Amino acid sequence: MRHRLSAFFYRIASWQTLLVSLVLYALFPGYILKNIETQLNLYARKAIGPLDLLIFNGNPSVIEQMIAQYGAEGRAYYAQAELTADLAYPIVYTFLLCIVLSLVFRQTSASPSSLINLLPLVVWAIDMLENACVVVLLNTYPHLSPLVVTMCLVCTNLKWIAFFTIIATILYGLVRLAIRRLTKSRRQQEIKPV
Repeated sequence: MRHRLSAFFYRIASWQTLLVSLVLYALFPGYILKNIETQLNLYARKAIGPLDLLIFNGNPSVIEQMIAQYGAEGRAYYAQAELTADLAYPIVYTFLLCIVLSLVFRQTSASPSSLINLLPLVVWAIDMLENACVVVLLNTYPHLSPLVVTMCLVCTNLKWIAFFTIIATILYGLVRLAIRRLTKSRRQQEIKPV
């Protein structure tokens, strides 16, 4: 199954697919998620933002305070946003990252390293767990389970670690591609008869 999914992304990866993915992706942070955050800030009566943007925060009391500050209407709105827009967004960015990795690490053979284009599925899975924790916390306030709060923090931090790992992998792949092209270009210039 993994090899077929990986092969699917390698097969459809093109500049056109990348462009469509980028447009879909831009719609979320540029409009949809931005509006959700604005609405959350209105409910909280201050700039607070969503829980899943807490990068490398290990303090459960911060999550508890944020959930309290959203207010009842804010919590209901946020839970609905988590079950709609924040279910679609991970699918969109996962697809985009799979396409980017497929373009950067295009393989001709089906080696184990060819599965590198499926790394974004790890972020997607963690993001889904994080979203589930957020919805549970929003719906059970004020009786927050310490276990769910901790799971939410762990998932958020793991998601960002996995995301930054993928970005580093893409950068590594781009540097590798640039070096290969420069080396190939130099070899071709050396071979040309004068």
